[in-house]
Amino acid sequence: MPRRYAVLDVFTDRPLEGNPLAVVLDADGLDDKRMQAIAAEFNLSETVFVAPPVNPVHSASVRIFTPRRELPFAGHPTVGTAALLAIRRVAGLAGQQEMVLVLEEKIGPVRCGVTVIRPDLARAIFDVPVAAAEVGPARGREAVAAALGLARPEIGFENHQPTVFSAGVPFAFVPVRDLAVIAGARPVPSLWEEGFGGDSVGAFLYCRETQVAGRQFHARMFAPGSGIAEDPATGSAAAAFVGVIRRFDGPPAGSHHFIIEQGFEMGRLEIDLDRGEVVAARIAGDAVKIAEGELDA
Repeated sequence: MPRRYAVLDVFTDRPLEGNPLAVVLDADGLDDKRMQAIAAEFNLSETVFVAPPVNPVHSASVRIFTPRRELPFAGHPTVGTAALLAIRRVAGLAGQQEMVLVLEEKIGPVRCGVTVIRPDLARAIFDVPVAAAEVGPARGREAVAAALGLARPEIGFENHQPTVFSAGVPFAFVPVRDLAVIAGARPVPSLWEEGFGGDSVGAFLYCRETQVAGRQFHARMFAPGSGIAEDPATGSAAAAFVGVIRRFDGPPAGSHHFIIEQGFEMGRLEIDLDRGEVVAARIAGDAVKIAEGELDA
């Protein structure tokens, strides 16, 4: 049967920038194997499949696939799917429209606030569904550096050292000295498992130096085992990065806003802290629809 789909660019308000996302609507009835095959065909970092919600008070059930595997949660698919569903819901209405949607993801319900700005553009902010937690020791700096084509002294800055955190999806967080080092990083697939403990682990490289003033971190993310050579913007890593910031930078109590530049400006990360503990974390970003059609699958 024909199934409607749309392609959006996420974490940008301009077409052909940001992180592309495919969203397949009318996905009810597709089995896991078929969804994985469709995601491989789109060959974007993630493809979302939308079906009716299990809980009727929620907005939709969504499943997220990379070209090689399913994810329980991801940031840019959450922003893009919420934006698309909101755009479709208010089609034909004039002026900005605001609403709250709840997406049923594998990790659990994700609450999203959405502002539809124009018929092809919306801004979404969502509550990170799982608190960032350290989920295991990182490998040694020499192994981490080798898996990224770098030298051991180029790993780390200030008190930051490699760690592994998760807010639903685990990432190896690798601090590097500066922009020159991060630009020179190249994944070495044959050394990936030794450097990161498994071929499915994504490596999120970051440094304090940025290309644009007013942003707090510059980042790149590689996940060759998931079929992602490099991700332009990674919301699930930003969600887990909350734990990295808390551990190494120790911000005081209150609300803190961070902008991460990653290939394209990724969007805003908000953290509310009380006595060193994270009370709430949110990720915000724009998404613009660039194409739609029907999929015969």
